[in-house]
Amino acid sequence: MPKAYWVTMYRAVKDAEKVAAYAKLAGPALTSAGGRFIARGEPSTIYELGSKQRTVVIEFESVDQAVEAHDSPAYQEALAVLGDGAERDIRIVGGI
Repeated sequence: MPKAYWVTMYRAVKDAEKVAAYAKLAGPALTSAGGRFIARGEPSTIYELGSKQRTVVIEFESVDQAVEAHDSPAYQEALAVLGDGAERDIRIVGGI
C-alpha cells in the first residue's frame, strides 16, 4: 500500500497566537495518529504560479490513516483552537 502525504498551504495567517496554540495541539495529535512531519516552513524557491506561503508536509502509512488523523478528536480539538486564525488549503495525496 502506498504512503500518503498531507499537504497544508497557509494562504493567510490572521492571528499568529491562534496558529501557535493550534500547532501545540496539532503536532502531537498528528504524530500520535501515525504522522511524520517531513517538511515545514516557507518555500526556498517558487516556480510558476506558486506563492511564498508556509507549507507543511506530513507522511502517513496510508490515505485512510491520514483521513482518520484529520477526523480524530485530538485533531478536531486543535482545529477548534485555530478557528479563524488562518486560511489554509489542506490536501491528502496518495503516494505512488
